[in-house]
Amino acid sequence: MADYISQTVLKSGAWTHACDSCLLFYEDRFLRRKVLKTAKGASLLVDLAQTTSLNHGDAFALADGQVIEVVAALEPLLEITGDLVQLAWHIGNRHTPCQIESDRLLIQNDAVIGHMLEHLGATVRQIEAPFTPEGGAYGHGRTHSHDHGATAYDYDHDHDRDHDH
Repeated sequence: MADYISQTVLKSGAWTHACDSCLLFYEDRFLRRKVLKTAKGASLLVDLAQTTSLNHGDAFALADGQVIEVVAALEPLLEITGDLVQLAWHIGNRHTPCQIESDRLLIQNDAVIGHMLEHLGATVRQIEAPFTPEGGAYGHGRTHSHDHGATAYDYDHDHDRDHDH
């Protein structure tokens, strides 16, 4: 049996003072039902109504009013610098999650994508940092597939135009 149960996520800024925390990698911050270990060694059963994308600073609400903070873990990434607009376009064209900052882009450590970016003139450096990429363009939080849903955009979106799949 779990020490704690949470069925609610509180977004960053909507809570204060956590009683504990969970250190989670990017892939682990996309969940619906899972038992997690907290920093203090307790077990936390997360049982959400739907699969949810969590960000650093979000929190799991407990029935007694306490919260357990979500902390983004350090993970191996590629730091990309150069012509960020062009490089971001190529990263997005490959549906690769990307954290966009004013002076750099961060992606998961992928040698093939890194090599491609170097050929486009990027400086690519391996680092370890928390990873919090941009969410999906349609408000879904993650970009796991190429299905855009039913939008007015669909009538003119030709997948044969310069798209790598």
